[in-house]
Amino acid sequence: MTEYFEVHERDGAARLGELRLAEPVTTPALTDPFLTDAGSLWAADREVPDGDDDALTLLPHRAFPAGTREEVRESFAVDHPDVDFPAAAVVDSESARDIGVDAYLLSDATGFVGHGEAFRDAVVRAKSALPADTALGLAGVATPRNVALLAYAGVDLVDASLARTKGTQGMYLTSDAEHFLEDLDELPCACPACAQSRESFGRADCAEHNENALRAELRRVRERIRSGRLRDYIEGQTRHEQWLTAAFREFDDQWSYLEERTPLMRDAEVTAASAETLDRVEIQRFADRVTSRYRNRFSDQPLVLVPCSATKPYSDSQSHRQFHDAIQWRGHTVSMTSPIGVVPQELETTYPAQHYDAVVTGDWSEDEIAFVAEVLRRYLTRNDYSRVIAHVPEDGYREICERVERDPAIDVSFEYTCVDHPTGDESLGELNAALQGEPAYSKREREHNTVRAIADYLLGDGAGDELFGGDASGSGDGRGADGAADIRTTGRYPKLQVWGDDPDAGREGEPGEQLATMVPQYGTLSFTLAGARRWLASDAPTKRVEIDAFVPHGSVLAPGVVDADDEIRVGDEVVIEGPKAFAVGRAEMSGPEMVDSTRGVASEVRHVDER
Repeated sequence: MTEYFEVHERDGAARLGELRLAEPVTTPALTDPFLTDAGSLWAADREVPDGDDDALTLLPHRAFPAGTREEVRESFAVDHPDVDFPAAAVVDSESARDIGVDAYLLSDATGFVGHGEAFRDAVVRAKSALPADTALGLAGVATPRNVALLAYAGVDLVDASLARTKGTQGMYLTSDAEHFLEDLDELPCACPACAQSRESFGRADCAEHNENALRAELRRVRERIRSGRLRDYIEGQTRHEQWLTAAFREFDDQWSYLEERTPLMRDAEVTAASAETLDRVEIQRFADRVTSRYRNRFSDQPLVLVPCSATKPYSDSQSHRQFHDAIQWRGHTVSMTSPIGVVPQELETTYPAQHYDAVVTGDWSEDEIAFVAEVLRRYLTRNDYSRVIAHVPEDGYREICERVERDPAIDVSFEYTCVDHPTGDESLGELNAALQGEPAYSKREREHNTVRAIADYLLGDGAGDELFGGDASGSGDGRGADGAADIRTTGRYPKLQVWGDDPDAGREGEPGEQLATMVPQYGTLSFTLAGARRWLASDAPTKRVEIDAFVPHGSVLAPGVVDADDEIRVGDEVVIEGPKAFAVGRAEMSGPEMVDSTRGVASEVRHVDER
């Protein structure tokens, strides 16, 4: 149980935490100023120190290097005492375990840092064995060039020993390189140690500069975590050393580790500037949910594929307004884009569909073509259309469509309506002509299908029909078998309010009992208590947080959580239940972290009823 460390913000596996000493420390951080070492038990017996609130005390320890046999580790294992001051313990990645301290330092770090796969395995193994609300530290391995990746992987504490040692050896470190001091004609840094002539700059100065550079890089990393943009920085930073690139890719292959820790939504832009962007959790998660949860409900209209736009959401762009004028609700519009894949019109505001920015050159890489083609193929395998009207330009888009059209598993015809440019008069005329005779769907149908699609995306396959009425009649308008819709919508898209279709349940002048509101910033739904109760009563997958016997106000702290669904992610809508309260809110931790943590906000609370 940790008393002196708390995680405040999360950016994937990277965390912004607080080490609660007399002078609080924001992590990721250097331990040099505040870590007190009680000493190694290999050299002599050590007394358990008194400790104090000014320092993080490293308890007496035995460090085992990488490759130490298990029987040796067990024979010399240390019995760590219970202490009531900020404390850290030395463990190794092979046998890390919870011993009730605030931070853990891995003794075998020098054996795996520098090797991509070994680094990934060691960190993932240690993090799975240690409490989620404790700090993880690596000693003797951090440099300005690798510390961003260490933080990205989930490391909270490092020291400056390696950086200083390299300085005394004449190695001048920057965030992107190591230089022999003798090879530098001028100093590329403006830190205090470098504020002198090159001739007078010695190895002691070099050691001081290296530590300054490491501190500066940690500041940059912390700010990136605050803004939710560390991944964007990492995609460029890891190019500076081969093992960093390898480790970065290894973590992308570790889907479950990163996905559990990556928020469902956030304000930060997703910058698509490298091939690795396609492997981002946000991108893969969106593509997976669109092709496994989303279901097209516009069954009477053909599919109209259109290119994406720079303006987000797409419907606000000039090009998509022109497409709309030609389509006139007679076709179901789906946008094709790299790196997202395909975006049904109902999900155009859902993160990250309106939060990404791509480098536009007009040329598609084979990786992009293959990815978007696979997403489109999976989308068409799941959803039935009478035909596909591909209103897309030649470069990239047309090749993707033709590749999918040739797939034996795709049994639907494609028509191509783009002549030269998609917004040209001739192209728009061809699009309009291709839709002649098709029935148009109503505004109500579009709004109802939008909130149902978002529910599918957020909660699971079929959730939209379970919560907001189905389409048993086959009419495509979201009505039940008796022709009556289960919901009503008010407001203007994209800020729709969802109401139960029972005027007697609401207040005077309202169309019924309000169930949810669409949040346009993230394309998600915020439930009311009535909506949460309907959610629980339905067969839709539930994201539930069980709490102790108290009434939460504003938030639920982790110590009050009794249990939580494993599938909960940061940003998820959650139902909160306990002996004294029923509430609805938004998760600030993943489900496993809620259960595992003893500090921090588990969920914000929007509405609560006292029982």
